[in-house]
Amino acid sequence: MRATTGILEEDMGERTEYAPGTFAWVDLGTTDAEGAKAFYTAVFGWQGEDMPAGDAGTYTMFRRQGAYVSGLYQQGEEERSLGIPPHWASYVAVADADTAVARAAELGATVHGGVIDVADSGRLAIVQDPTGAVFALWQPRAHQGAGLVNAHGALSWNELATDDVDAARAFYGALFGWTIEPVDGPTPYFEIAHEGQRNGGMRPLGDEQTGTPPHWIVYFGVDSCAAGVAAAEAAGGRTVLPTMDLPIGRIAAVADPQGAVFALFEGTMDP
Repeated sequence: MRATTGILEEDMGERTEYAPGTFAWVDLGTTDAEGAKAFYTAVFGWQGEDMPAGDAGTYTMFRRQGAYVSGLYQQGEEERSLGIPPHWASYVAVADADTAVARAAELGATVHGGVIDVADSGRLAIVQDPTGAVFALWQPRAHQGAGLVNAHGALSWNELATDDVDAARAFYGALFGWTIEPVDGPTPYFEIAHEGQRNGGMRPLGDEQTGTPPHWIVYFGVDSCAAGVAAAEAAGGRTVLPTMDLPIGRIAAVADPQGAVFALFEGTMDP
C-alpha cells in the first residue's frame, strides 16, 4: 500500500501528468450504468459527468474534490457476448501505444482489438498478460489520467492476483521496466516499483479464489473501511472480503450491485 508521510489529505494526491509505466486511470465497464452511478455516488460522493463517446454511446467521468478520479461506461453487446462481467480496469501510461502493444505481443501477451484513438483524449489498447490478467495501455493526449489519487474516494493502489507470479514478474518487468520484489510478511506478496517509486503490488491467487482467473484489482482510499463497507452494503453492494487489519492499515473488498469487485484501503497514503 502507501507509505506513512504525515501529509494531510487536502495536500495529497494532485496529479497533472503520469510518467510512462505508471498507473494513470481506472474505469468501470458495467451492465447498468445508471445503477452503478448511483452506487458509487452513495459510497464515495463522486459527481458524474456524462460525455458523448461516439459509437460507444456515453462515457461518464467521475469527479472528487473537483478532480477527475475514474470513469464508467455501459458494456456493449460485444463485451457481453464474450462473457466479460462488469469489472474495473487499470490503465498504465505509455509514451507510444503502438510500440507498447508490439512489445507486449513479443512478450507473449494477447492484444484485444489493437490501438484505438479516443477522440483527442488519448490512445487506448486492451492487453491480456501471459497469465491471463487484462489491463489497459494509455497514451495520453488531452486526458492525462486521474487528477486526484491517494485520498478518500480516489485510486490508491493497483494489485495483480495471478496463478503464475514468476511469469508475471518477467512480463511486466520487461514491458515497463518495473522492479518487482518480495515483501516480508505472513503471506507471499510482491511490491512493484517504477523508477524508485511504489507502483502497485502482486500476489498469488489464494486458495479461496480457486476458479478465479488472474486479474488486476483496484483499491480506493477511504477514511474508514468499516464505514466504506457499510455504505456499499446500504447502496446494494456486498462484502467480498471483510475488513482485515494489516501492519500498514486496513483493507476490505466489495462487489457493486452489478458484480464488479473493488477494494478499499484505510491508512496513511503517499502524497
